[in-house]
Amino acid sequence: MSDTRKFETIKVEVDDAVGRLTLNRPERLNAIGATMLRELADAARWFDTHHDLRVVILSGAGRAFSAGADLKDSPLGQSAPASHRSWLARREGGQLGLRAADALENMHAVTIAQVHGYAVGGGVVLMAVCDLRVVADDASFFIPEIELGIPLAWGGIPRLVREIGPALTKELVMTCRRFTPDEAKSIGFVNRVVPPARLKDEVEKLAQQLTAMPSVPVAITKEHVNSVARAMSAGTTSFADGDVLLGSFGEEESRAAAAAYRGKTFGRKSPD
Repeated sequence: MSDTRKFETIKVEVDDAVGRLTLNRPERLNAIGATMLRELADAARWFDTHHDLRVVILSGAGRAFSAGADLKDSPLGQSAPASHRSWLARREGGQLGLRAADALENMHAVTIAQVHGYAVGGGVVLMAVCDLRVVADDASFFIPEIELGIPLAWGGIPRLVREIGPALTKELVMTCRRFTPDEAKSIGFVNRVVPPARLKDEVEKLAQQLTAMPSVPVAITKEHVNSVARAMSAGTTSFADGDVLLGSFGEEESRAAAAAYRGKTFGRKSPD
C-alpha cells in the first residue's frame, strides 16, 4: 500500500515494503537547516508507523546528496545569547541535529544511503546513521566543521569512531580534507561504489534483496549488530554535543573562522 506525507524540505513515501526519504532542497544542494532537522525526526517517526515497512532509501534531490549544515539558515541561528531566548530554548537548537540523527538511526526499517555528488559535514553524518551505504564513484566527501570553528556535532564523532575507528576519525575531522568513494570503501565506511548511471538501480536491487529475506531475522540482525556496536563503543557518548556546539558558536575565534569560510564558499556553484 502506498502512502505519502507532505513536508517542506523533504519528500517521503512508502510503497509496500520500501520507503523513500529524499532531501528536497536542490537549489541549496540539500543543505540541512533547522526545519529539515525537525522534519527528518518527524519522518523517522512516521516511517515507524508503517509496520510492514522493511527498507528506507535516503537520497538527495538534484546535484548532491547534501552540502551539510545550512550556513545561511543555521540550526544555531536562534541559539546565540544575543537572541535573548531562555537557555532551554537555545539549547533546543543545539540538540536538533542529534535528535534527528538518533531518530533516523533508530528506525525499525533497514536504511540505505544513496549518495551522489557532495556529502559534506552533516551529510556525512546522515550517511553514518544509515545501515548500508551505496555511493556514486564521482561523489566527494569532507567534514569542514573545524575549519568553520566548531566541533563536529549531531553525534558525528562517536558514529565515525564506530564506523572507521579513532585514528581516521581524528584525521578526517581535524584536517577537513576531502576523501573519495574508493577511500571510503577501503576504510569500511561504504558498502558499494558504482558508476553514477547505475546508482539508483543498484540501490533498488539491494532494497529488493533485503525485502525478499525473512523479515524477523533481518530485523533482529540489525538490532543485534547495533547492540554490539554500542557495547564496543560504550554508547554514543554524544548527549551533550549540542551544548558544546553552542559554546563554540559564541567564541570570537569561531565566529572569525565561520566568516572566513563563508567568504570562501558562498557564491560558488558547489562546495569547495
